[in-house]
Amino acid sequence: MTKRTARGVLLSLLTATALIGGASGPSGARSSVPPDRRAHEGTLAAMEALVRAGMPGVVGQASEGRDGSGDGDGRRVWNGSAGTADLGRPRAPRARDRFRIGSNTKTFVATVMLQLEAEHRLRLTDTVERWLPGLVRGHGNDGRAVSLRRLLDHTSGIFDYAADPALRKRLFERDFLRHRFDTYTPRQLVRTAVSHPPVFAPGKGWSYSNTNYVLAGLVIEKVTGHPYGREIRDRVLRPLGLRATSVPGRSAALPRPSGRGYIRFPDEPGTPFHDVTGINPTEAWAAGEMISTVGDLNAFYRALLGGRLLPARQLAEMLTTVDTGLRPAARYGLGIAARKLSCGVTVWGHDGGIQGAVSQVSGVRDASHTAAFGGNALGVPFDTLALAEAEFCGRAR
Repeated sequence: MTKRTARGVLLSLLTATALIGGASGPSGARSSVPPDRRAHEGTLAAMEALVRAGMPGVVGQASEGRDGSGDGDGRRVWNGSAGTADLGRPRAPRARDRFRIGSNTKTFVATVMLQLEAEHRLRLTDTVERWLPGLVRGHGNDGRAVSLRRLLDHTSGIFDYAADPALRKRLFERDFLRHRFDTYTPRQLVRTAVSHPPVFAPGKGWSYSNTNYVLAGLVIEKVTGHPYGREIRDRVLRPLGLRATSVPGRSAALPRPSGRGYIRFPDEPGTPFHDVTGINPTEAWAAGEMISTVGDLNAFYRALLGGRLLPARQLAEMLTTVDTGLRPAARYGLGIAARKLSCGVTVWGHDGGIQGAVSQVSGVRDASHTAAFGGNALGVPFDTLALAEAEFCGRAR
């Protein structure tokens, strides 16, 4: 996030702009709404603007009101789309389409880590060395000085493996087309990161680093004895009935129903998109490999902000933020960010990107209003702030 390059594939798009591109057969917009259609006209306009800026397709869903005893009780759900889900066979994106959520994975990982803290199986003050002895060492790195909290809020200072020049070329430049099915192990990614000196001493700054969440995933596995994806499945996905959300591991396939995913490389502006629907997501692992839908992301945020996944103390820990130094002003908690909009509303959420997809999900603190969006290309503008302003403030930016 400190480098605005195509390595945004793995990192959050917390700054105002990032990635997108499009057309709905090839330029239409569709909205499926209950009686409050006009309330989302600005949101649909913001999605159409992303398509005009180059995103092939955008899908969005907003959920308002309170959950009752079952999903859907007392809520109004709006679905909208612009552009196309498939450049080769144009059709509108649909709310049930699955897509890669990139760094939105981090919020799921942080939730599991905080559940383990609530069960007294780890402490946020534990060091990385306590759970992963010897892994974060060398070139000025010292896991004995990095707490688990500093992993989750990106104050560890550990170098982002995705910024390594050799790996960046394989992941975010044209070389990716030859390496898109390569397998990376989490320890390999960490070793790449610690071959560089820290960005700063632990706690002495803020810098978004995917390495932090690869380490968090490894800690979850060490504490539980299970793959981190299994813990997410058993603790979050199954209890909430998020059947369209998955942790793919080495699987390159995008589950159906889905559209296509595209990329445009930074040194090829204006060129045709490359179809990268199938990729090996081990390049991201616990920092960004998950797959979901706008509906499942909304349901996850309603449950998280509504206190159904974490005890009050752990939720308060998650929402305790540090200054990122980013403008427009954004603060980062544990796997979740806070941003105050122009109308005074503060939204909590995360953004993500990986080859073939970009995404954003956010909600107000009482979970009465959430919204999730997905775009199907990396390497074109994706103005997440414009989407949030339109949905939560009812105004275009």
